[in-house]
Formats: sequence, C-alpha cells, structure tokens
Amino acid sequence: MDVMKGMEEAFERRDERYFIEVIRREPSLVLRVHAVCILAEIGGEDSIPVLSDVLLHDPDPLVRHEAAFSMGQIGLTSAIRALEEAVRSDRDPIVRHEAAAALGSIGSPEAEQTLRLALEDGDEIVRNSAMTSLFNIEFLRNNSVGSSARDRAPRP
Repeated sequence: MDVMKGMEEAFERRDERYFIEVIRREPSLVLRVHAVCILAEIGGEDSIPVLSDVLLHDPDPLVRHEAAFSMGQIGLTSAIRALEEAVRSDRDPIVRHEAAAALGSIGSPEAEQTLRLALEDGDEIVRNSAMTSLFNIEFLRNNSVGSSARDRAPRP
C-alpha cells in the first residue's frame, strides 16, 4: 500500500499537505477517513477550513461524519458555522448527529439556535444529540466555563 506508507512518512514529517491531498484525491473510504483523523491531530486549528470543506462536500457520509467528529475534538468556535450547516442540511442522519454532538463538545452558546431546531429533526439520534449538546452548553454556562476548551486556554 503505497498511500499507507506515504501516510506514515507524512505523519512523521507532520506534512498536512499530504493528508489534504489524500482526502481530496484518494478513492479509498478507509484512507480518506484515516487522513481526516490525522489531519485534525497534526493540523489543529489550521485544519478547520479543510475539515469544514470535507464536512460539507465529501460524497461519503462516513468521511463527513469523521470530519464533524474531528472538529468537535479540536474544540474551536471557528468550526461552528460549518457544523451548523451540516446539522441543518446534511442528507445523512449520521452526519447531522455527529455535527450536533460536535457543537456540544465545542460548548458555545452561539450554536443554541441551530441545536434547538435540530430537536425537530426527523431522526431520533439527531434529536438526542441536539438535546445532549444543549444540556452541555447550559452546564458550561452555569459553571462559567466559557465557550470552547481551546478558546478557554489561559493566555500568556
């Protein structure tokens, strides 16, 4: 597997561009999902625009799901707009569910309106993810924690 060997070498170099190319050009679902995970790990905040594009445009729902999950793990408010769009309009409930869950992981009140709308989604898992995320946002608000794990980090 040439791509897998290339991924190992690119990971050691922390070569974000390599993983972006895999995401954009590789037909293998497994390798694209893997590339999304690695890009999020090595790219952090800089990977949000690419992950947003994957979330909103990749043809496979599993890859879009992984992009949403990764954005939630990164935890930055810069991901909110794309995640909200996915909650509102993705055709696959697994993606809407994960985007709603990611919004809860980020924990910003900015996402409340979209999550309240998702309480009316036709899929029970999406509704439950929205409910759980709204609970998390309320919990963070009541405990004065702020909007996002990364955004809350102490400033030097």
